[in-house]
Amino acid sequence: FDSKDPDDYVKGFPWHPQSGIETVTYLIDGRIEHEDSLGNKGTIYGGDCQWMTAGSGIVHKEMLIESPHLLGVQLWVNLPSEKKMVNPEYHNIESYEIKAAETEKAVVKVISGSYGGVSGTVESAGADISLLDVEVKPYENFEYRTDTTLNVSAFVIGGKGFFDEERNDFVSKGTLAHFEEGERIEVAASSEGVRFLLLAGMPLKEEIAWRGPIVMNSKDELEKAFEELDMGTFVKNKD
Repeated sequence: FDSKDPDDYVKGFPWHPQSGIETVTYLIDGRIEHEDSLGNKGTIYGGDCQWMTAGSGIVHKEMLIESPHLLGVQLWVNLPSEKKMVNPEYHNIESYEIKAAETEKAVVKVISGSYGGVSGTVESAGADISLLDVEVKPYENFEYRTDTTLNVSAFVIGGKGFFDEERNDFVSKGTLAHFEEGERIEVAASSEGVRFLLLAGMPLKEEIAWRGPIVMNSKDELEKAFEELDMGTFVKNKD
């Protein structure tokens, strides 16, 4: 989401259910207020991250507060079948808690996973993923060693750069680049530099049954979740 017009977003996302996934909201600019059925309340500002494990079921609201500029991303992280029913959790990660690895060429904020000897503040409840905020200085290169078994993508949030070895076309703000299998990726920044979110994760290779805010592995599981919503048993208290 990227807007300087509050009319685009001030309605926010009132109370709604979520299950079977984690939602990761990384805010670059602006303010979002959170409240959920666990009793959690929190506000994230520019540079903060909200990591919510919906797991067996949670009801929450996210209200986007009027700001000069609202800029950020929300990711849905699919949980593996054996972790679908984990207890819901909420983590409000402030910007000072997110550590960075810095070189002469780039600054890498590590939200989850690790890079350059720096580890992320939070780990997924069941998915093997890395989330990095990478800012490469003008005309510099950034290299990331990966594994051929991982899915790796980059979402550009500022500037532009080359994300392919042939350097055919610039990838600009608001564009997602998905990498083919390989052991490393290399990004070359333009004259204005480039900033992007790097996402790397192990593919689950499982069936997906998805309807609205609920993601399961089968149609039967999906129907059961919506039946529980209707019956008022969707949110479960587990000790």
